Amino acid sequence: MIAELRVRVAALHRELTRYGLVSWTAGNVSARVPGEDLMVIKPSGVSYDDLGPESMVVTDLHGRLVDGDLAPSSDTAAHAYVYRHLPEVGGVAHTHSPYATAWAARGEPIPCVLTMIADEFGGDIPVGPFALIGDDSIGRGIVETLRGSRSPAVLMRNHGPFTVGQDARAAVKAAVLLEDVARTVHFAHQLGTPASIEAHHIDHLYARYQNVYGQ
Repeated sequence: MIAELRVRVAALHRELTRYGLVSWTAGNVSARVPGEDLMVIKPSGVSYDDLGPESMVVTDLHGRLVDGDLAPSSDTAAHAYVYRHLPEVGGVAHTHSPYATAWAARGEPIPCVLTMIADEFGGDIPVGPFALIGDDSIGRGIVETLRGSRSPAVLMRNHGPFTVGQDARAAVKAAVLLEDVARTVHFAHQLGTPASIEAHHIDHLYARYQNVYGQ
């Protein structure tokens, strides 16, 4: 399972560059190891061109290195905190995608003015508190914010977006869609004040997308 997750997580990092969600070595994706208190995560400060399955590292859910030759991501403590406190989460992604990060810099939630926001995020996309990198402070902010929201995404103030999912692919999908709606709502604000979708319509759209849409 760990070998398979290394392959999946390495491949998902290529999706971050494919969709323009990261620059240089910023950003990271992790996956919980099912049935184990372990996760697979990107190493710190390694070029995306050099990321392969063999460079992914395994840590426990307190961020301690278990297997791998490289130091784990600087956001490892945040990911580990999320896994310890949100057992339904199987994957976490972090990017500095420009439009979503601009909303985080403003400390402003992205309002639910698009059906795609209702579908994927279930309402406004919330803002989390400012927190410094290096310990589990970011993870605490993520958990505190997402516990009160259906959203799989949080805009950490003055930092950038973190997304979660039932697995790492779902977390990356949320990151891709987050940047798409952040850009569109930014454009809409240039034209005026977009109207929010009514709550009962949001509930209907969210339920349909989560339970009916797709194969």
